[in-house]
Amino acid sequence: MSKKILWRIITLSKETLLSISSNSLFLAFILLLIAIIPIGLAVKSKGKMFGKVGLLLTYIAFVSQLVYFILRWIAVDHAPVSNMYEFMTFFGIMLTGSYLIIHYLYKQIVVGLFTIPVSLIILGYGSVFTKEVSPLVPSLQSHWLTIHVMTVAFSSAILSISFATGIIYLLRTLDVSKLSISTFALEFVMYCLIVVIGFIGVSTYFNLSADEIEVQFENKQGKEETAVYTMKPLIVTKDAVTSSGEQLGVLKITNAIDAKKLNSIVWAFIVGTVLYAVILLIVRRPLIVLLKPLTNRVQPALMDEITYRAVVIGFPLFALGGLLFAMIWAQIAWGRYWGWDPKEVWALITFLFYAAFLHFRLSKGWEGEKTAWLAIIGFGIIVFNQVFVNLVIAGLHSYA
Repeated sequence: MSKKILWRIITLSKETLLSISSNSLFLAFILLLIAIIPIGLAVKSKGKMFGKVGLLLTYIAFVSQLVYFILRWIAVDHAPVSNMYEFMTFFGIMLTGSYLIIHYLYKQIVVGLFTIPVSLIILGYGSVFTKEVSPLVPSLQSHWLTIHVMTVAFSSAILSISFATGIIYLLRTLDVSKLSISTFALEFVMYCLIVVIGFIGVSTYFNLSADEIEVQFENKQGKEETAVYTMKPLIVTKDAVTSSGEQLGVLKITNAIDAKKLNSIVWAFIVGTVLYAVILLIVRRPLIVLLKPLTNRVQPALMDEITYRAVVIGFPLFALGGLLFAMIWAQIAWGRYWGWDPKEVWALITFLFYAAFLHFRLSKGWEGEKTAWLAIIGFGIIVFNQVFVNLVIAGLHSYA
């Protein structure tokens, strides 16, 4: 990029940069959505043309995602990874990039067919959160924020590749026509992905069509607090009322849990379950039976190898970003390296899980199906840490 073009970008107004940034991300989303079609055709076809088209679209989408990230960084004057929208978006971008790296190494187009939809779900999930730019709180005003969060997102994305290849391995090797614990569990994974799609849909619906509801309640510190519900309040904090004094909600819970965010999760499961049931009524068979033919040409041993290699790369990066860099930042921000905050605890659990993964793989000979299931469980822990812990359990990371 020439200095002249760079100077023109820098001199654009903040609003213009943010607008171009958002449009670049939306373009990338559409390109990835379209890319699924030729990649799906490439999986079923012996020719290489469909695969080349799908890869080209994916590369263009990735470049467009990077444009979003760079322009937003220039606009907000700090790394755009300080809230849920920015973090999940960067997570999705890194997942796209991780797939491109894996494809360069292994030339397995089928990995993209299962990775890109997960990336789209992550991007869609991030889009339901506020995109507004707000000043960083004091604890976030550190270069270690950039180092810590970006390393965690990149390592989580690489580890997520093992989730996709684990799914592919199980679809290829399991007899999905027979009901068993393994096939039931694999179908449950598909259900969970549909639940996230349901959350994206219901959030979008309420944001576009429903009026916001202000709810007043007493927080953990005994102070009055106001929460703005965009989704119809089913779950509220005990003794919560509207600004007019009206009581509301179906279930009242302790103020140790963020009722507003838990309310969103409940809505996600309600809508996701309905959506899953509708899909089953239309296709008249489990989703894993529908997906299995896409893996007929897969080499199980190669998928097992990619799963293992993704963890070998992602695990040390997560150890650096999720523990070491996080502890340095915690010392700077809060004056201690470790405080048993819920987010810190689950980062440690994630680290210990993948350490056990590698231990069982190397010393106990856990390969194939066992490795695939461990990769899927590991991804579940990552999602739990990044979504449930951030949104529901109150802690120092709740601002995220």
